[in-house]
Amino acid sequence: QVQLVESGGGLVQPGGSLRLSCAASRSIFRSYAMGWYRQAPGKQRELVASITSGGTTNYADSVKGRFTISRDNAKNTVYLQMNSLIPEDTAVYYCNAALGNVAFWGQGTQVTVSS
Repeated sequence: QVQLVESGGGLVQPGGSLRLSCAASRSIFRSYAMGWYRQAPGKQRELVASITSGGTTNYADSVKGRFTISRDNAKNTVYLQMNSLIPEDTAVYYCNAALGNVAFWGQGTQVTVSS
């Protein structure tokens, strides 16, 4: 079992920045592909960004150029740097760890972009 704990969410004005963190409970973190998903009210959960164990990244078109995913295997932590936030980024953001058919989820952290 891998436990994931997200932090860093909050209320930010449009154009602002936030950095989300996701700490994993086990050192096998380095073998897992990590991802950030989000779910807005009334919408399906969607992939925001992912990073493989080798460091290859992938982004949803809606966040390209604004968000950056990174990982620190020594700290068992994955980050999501979010810049130039817009109201449409408002959602609960979830951390995901996946290896083959096994996947784990964090509890989610709320991000609200509003003036």
